Amino acid sequence: MLKTAIIGGSGYTGGELLRLLLYHTEVEISAITSEKSVGNVAQLFPNLKEKTDLCFEKNNPALISKKADFIFLCLPHCAAMDSAKAYLKHGKKVVDLSADFRLKDYKVYEKWYKEKHTAKALLKDAVYGLPELYRDKIKKAVLVANPGCYPTSAILAIAPLLKSKWAKGVDLPIIIDSKSGVSGAGRGAEAAYLFTEANESVRAYKIGTHRHTPEIEQELSKAANKNIRVSFTPHLIPMNRGILSTIYIKKAINAELLLDHYKNFYENEPFVRVLDSGALPDTKNVRGSNICEIGIVEDKRIGMTVIVSAIDNLVKGASGQAIQNMHIMQGCEEGCGLNLLPIFP
Repeated sequence: MLKTAIIGGSGYTGGELLRLLLYHTEVEISAITSEKSVGNVAQLFPNLKEKTDLCFEKNNPALISKKADFIFLCLPHCAAMDSAKAYLKHGKKVVDLSADFRLKDYKVYEKWYKEKHTAKALLKDAVYGLPELYRDKIKKAVLVANPGCYPTSAILAIAPLLKSKWAKGVDLPIIIDSKSGVSGAGRGAEAAYLFTEANESVRAYKIGTHRHTPEIEQELSKAANKNIRVSFTPHLIPMNRGILSTIYIKKAINAELLLDHYKNFYENEPFVRVLDSGALPDTKNVRGSNICEIGIVEDKRIGMTVIVSAIDNLVKGASGQAIQNMHIMQGCEEGCGLNLLPIFP
């Protein structure tokens, strides 16, 4: 049994990671921390009442490193840097679910996150944790930067195109229109996420300024081997979980040919489902699972190609992908504990 610790386990991401790991047959959770919550974990997550007697404790790397061999950091941005350094110093493997190690240029991080990066030396060794693109590097990594939820939905949908013969002649920027459930904003008590504010309403926010923009551009630029710019508009929609991204490519490409390319590209990927011609993703079909669904339509009338993806922001967009990365780092079967059926209704 692999002994793991969840550092920062009281938020939505930490709670989902806890739920998934408690049902994992090859993993033992040795510790879970919170700086705000105290007492038995099941008091905060009543759905796990029969599954765990764990209690929240303070984040003490020296103590927790004696209990666990693998560390998940579910801390806020900027808070993960010191913990990553400490656990790596104790010889542990780390998956960080914050944004602290996703951007390779610390100056870009400081520009978009408005904070100083205090662990610059780790950036060169941190591996971006999108298995479908970086599996070989993840296998050798001791620090993996788990991707953001919006970037996961966008990069998986666009990267195969940018790595294909059809990439030539695609006009920039690529337009990404994403809609996320309220859990994507975290568990913080802000007025915008109250039921009466979010229910029966759809709103765009942070147009052109969302912090996931440079992450998307960084990874798409690597895929294309040239500088890629995107126009990214996120929206908040009144549902608990899920992301639907609709991507507009300024080039008409035969959808059936492009779908064949995508199916070949993801042929051996257990958690990407490329749909047949005429079918489009639905967040309900991936809710609670580690699956990313992708569909493609050619809009011949105006010379555009539209790519649509759907993920569960808490699973493939966060905790499920973190577990998938753990499996790769440990040399385990990737689907262990993640071959989940979608949650209905």
